[in-house]
Amino acid sequence: MKRISDPNQMSLVDRSLDAVWHPCTQMKHHESLPLIAISRGKGAWLYDEKGAALLDCISSWWTNLFGHSNPRINQAIIKQLEKIEHVMLAGFTHPPVVELSEKLSALTQGHLGHVFYASDGASAVEIALKMSHHFWRLNHRPQKKKFVCLENGYHGETLGALAVTDVAIFREAYGSLLQDVFTVPSPDARKAQPGESADDVARHAAKKLERLLESEHQNIAAIIVEPLVQCAGQMAMYSPEYLRLVRSLCDRFDIHLIADEIAVGCGRSGKFFACEHAGIWPDFLTLSKGISGGYLPLSLSMTTDTIYRTFYGDQAQQGFLHSHSYTGNPLACAAALACLEIFETESVLENNIGRSKDLAKAFSWAKEDVRIEHWRQQGMILAFDVKPSSLMRPHTFPREMFSASLKEGALIRPIGNTIYVMPPYILSPEEALKMGASVQSALNQALA
Repeated sequence: MKRISDPNQMSLVDRSLDAVWHPCTQMKHHESLPLIAISRGKGAWLYDEKGAALLDCISSWWTNLFGHSNPRINQAIIKQLEKIEHVMLAGFTHPPVVELSEKLSALTQGHLGHVFYASDGASAVEIALKMSHHFWRLNHRPQKKKFVCLENGYHGETLGALAVTDVAIFREAYGSLLQDVFTVPSPDARKAQPGESADDVARHAAKKLERLLESEHQNIAAIIVEPLVQCAGQMAMYSPEYLRLVRSLCDRFDIHLIADEIAVGCGRSGKFFACEHAGIWPDFLTLSKGISGGYLPLSLSMTTDTIYRTFYGDQAQQGFLHSHSYTGNPLACAAALACLEIFETESVLENNIGRSKDLAKAFSWAKEDVRIEHWRQQGMILAFDVKPSSLMRPHTFPREMFSASLKEGALIRPIGNTIYVMPPYILSPEEALKMGASVQSALNQALA
């Protein structure tokens, strides 16, 4: 119940509980799990109102690439702010959105040359789904309107994105609103049987997809995947072989491949685009989160010239009639351009090879811990699972682990029994070791 109080006499936390509905949260849990009021951030660290430091082990929900209050990104936004803060992109353009689009296309070697902008990841997925559906209508194949998604995949919480999401907690309440889709097995390497490799699991999963496409391809517009890591799906990691096989199947059966790189793009996987590990390019590629360095809401969907040209014509109805008020916002694009400049000038991908080794070293203890299984890493994402037999209270473990990690000065947000880290690309070897030690201590407390 909303309090009737003088806000000036209340703490920031109490005012937030009074006025803010926080995301992905059962608000009643905050009766026992207090909110944390953050006053500032610097580098890989967050600081609360009392000055206590928290190591941001998850890049503030996978968004922050180059640290909080990064001087180069700060200056890029300030410089752009002195020129124009926003102008609608319908009928107008501006330097940051043009330059960003050109640079992103160049990063795909021109395979994906047209960029449509939005503000959040789910919206970028909606754009790709709608474009694919509309493409087939314009090509006189309106029956191709269904989508294929992976078991345990996550693509957002707007209705179109939620329809292709297979994480029960996100979709159970809204299932009656969602389009029917085909769900195929995940190539999750944790499924490997004794003697099997991750490639074997990938081939088995691709074979199941092939059987579906043999019977239903005439009704299918696209398949959507998170390349290499299904992040919200407990950091399930899989072989690049699956992407190669899916690309081949899409070509064979004439359906689109949508690569959702919102979480795994921008260098998280070890390459700028995770699809590069497989040597393939999709028909649509979505980005958000890290593209603006965690500074401002920005998302985008890139596509091919073939798809773009299908919408190009004299009739307004032939165009892609979709918009967001802040599409291509100049400040957000300026932040993204600053991030790409950092990638170019500071050899980020090359240096991340060393940082990923620092992470592995910091969490080497987890490989030997008998309470842990499925230790895994893909670039700057490292994860492991707590064995179910080690969990006395499985349903409350994520909150207990979160609370224990805060006491250790680390921000960790487990997904079920999966503990993961996805830190900014500025982490020092000492900070990596601090992270590993903090997580180990927090885990011992949470399992005690």
